Amino acid sequence: MSETTTNTLQYRFDGPKDAPVLILGPSLATTWHMWDRQISELTQYWRVLRYDLPGHGGAPAHPVTAVGELADRLMATLDGLGVQRFGYAGCSIGGAIGADLALRHPRRVASLALVASSARFGSADEFRQRGVIVRTNGLEPMARTAPERWFTPGFAAAQPAIVEWAVQMVRTTDPGCYIAACEALAAFDIRSELGRIGVPTLVLVGAEDQVTGPGDARTLVAGIPDARLALVPGASHLAPVEQPGAVTDLLLTHFSTAWQDTLAAIPAPSFAPRLSAPVLPVAELTAAAAQPEAETGGRTDPYGRGMKIRREVLGDAHVDGALAAADDFTGDFQEFVTRYAWGEVWGREGLDRRTRSSVTLTALVASGHLEGLAAHVSAALRNGLTPAEIREVLLQTAVYCGIPAAGAAFRIAQSVIQAETTPPA
Repeated sequence: MSETTTNTLQYRFDGPKDAPVLILGPSLATTWHMWDRQISELTQYWRVLRYDLPGHGGAPAHPVTAVGELADRLMATLDGLGVQRFGYAGCSIGGAIGADLALRHPRRVASLALVASSARFGSADEFRQRGVIVRTNGLEPMARTAPERWFTPGFAAAQPAIVEWAVQMVRTTDPGCYIAACEALAAFDIRSELGRIGVPTLVLVGAEDQVTGPGDARTLVAGIPDARLALVPGASHLAPVEQPGAVTDLLLTHFSTAWQDTLAAIPAPSFAPRLSAPVLPVAELTAAAAQPEAETGGRTDPYGRGMKIRREVLGDAHVDGALAAADDFTGDFQEFVTRYAWGEVWGREGLDRRTRSSVTLTALVASGHLEGLAAHVSAALRNGLTPAEIREVLLQTAVYCGIPAAGAAFRIAQSVIQAETTPPA
């Protein structure tokens, strides 16, 4: 196990010291041990480096709220080790880190495998909701529901020991680092950039993955110019654990054939595939068009920044509802709110979002505009305020804004907090 700093990651090496380096990245709430059953065969050809996310597997709890920052920490680790060029396979958020590396450090990444990954992980609301639940209840709700997210029902029933081992990985994760990783996934979106990934890429997905399923995989394959799709039958989200033989074979084939500049002297591995996993060539290239912010009189129009902040704070569902309800009469008002309230004011650096949420809750109670309070209680939870802190804010308003107003606010907030922080059944 390695020593780490706030700028590097905990890692371990396996395999010959003179072999080319292959990096394996973990998924959220797992450790490098999720790749244990691939190591014996991969290390016949590569020096395998596995790493843990911050606060995972006993790694120091230095939270990171952006995929790019996680990639930067991995690069700092590799630079310290003198590793210049490498192959990379990552699962879920580990795949997101690999895609970021391929976009920003294309000369360093020789070949890429994205396992159970996505260009956009569900909705931002979903991951911020996870953060609210963990901040309020700890990681036990996530641990309890991990088996159904990660494994097929048949595997979970047949392999209770492996399932319990996986659940323990969740329980031993640092809650703050889990919440930060959820924020990183909430903000991650490279759909418009997939065409710039210029390395040979294997997109591998379990056929029964309900988290980042075949639809997400096909989006990656359609957008990355040199990509192939591998669909693993009988596997859900943690395919390397559930179908280790099939995943190992696919990784061996991909990295031994798509990394010729580094592996020219290494013979391709010979093996019989242990599970049929069709690999499909890519026939088309599609990528969503980016929407750059407009320049107005030499100054960046704050509308784009405002929409981003508005969605992050209030949630996609709330914002989509407001925009859908707008018409010719109210559309200009919605644009004004986005540009001025969210782009100009919420976008300022003078206060953090927790403080702005506290101020907003107080202002809504003081002004009697309680129709907006529920949305901003939800926003306060997303911005990191705990239910106890929201209670203290409302108690303070009772002194300065009046008990009737605070009482009504407490009723609204209580309902929202119960809905937002109750773990899934």
